[in-house]
Amino acid sequence: MLAFERVRRREISLAELVADLTVDDLRDLTNEMVDTMLALLAGCVDADVTFEPEDPDAHDGAAADEGEVALPWTLGHVIVHATASAEESAFLAAELARGVENHGRSRYEVPWQTVTTVAQCRARLEESRRMRLASLAMWPDEPHLDNTYLPWPTARPMNATGRFVSGLWHDWSHLGQIAEVIRQASVARVAV
Repeated sequence: MLAFERVRRREISLAELVADLTVDDLRDLTNEMVDTMLALLAGCVDADVTFEPEDPDAHDGAAADEGEVALPWTLGHVIVHATASAEESAFLAAELARGVENHGRSRYEVPWQTVTTVAQCRARLEESRRMRLASLAMWPDEPHLDNTYLPWPTARPMNATGRFVSGLWHDWSHLGQIAEVIRQASVARVAV
């Protein structure tokens, strides 16, 4: 796993972290991340997927419905959100690698309310793995790593490698949340 904690602490930049990564490295890192998420699901049962955890800090400014802004995220919700973000990064990275200027977002998120079983979470993760790995096959032999853009106003210029890895970083940022939702769901199951 990449040292995302060092980037979060601002000891190194994302560009420095990814400077020497190859497409093969990105494949390996993608497999490692999806395998890590699948391993977290190992002891889950279907009820865990829709369990609503305690999360007093819950705030989703991008919620589609006003009633969902302060709603704690279920395990299914976290999985579909993380995979959608990583896929968006992967597809934007493929365009940058091909020399295409960034033209905005490329995102679709499976409605989280439809993901209600562990099998659906696993299938979503495997589908995401397949799509992310397929996006790497679209990179040219000589990717345009000088093709950069600013993904948000305070960001440093980001190239294809940085864009791809930002999806993995986002996945990483949700690993603790996934583990905590599973922990709370497990405790609730035992208490019943």
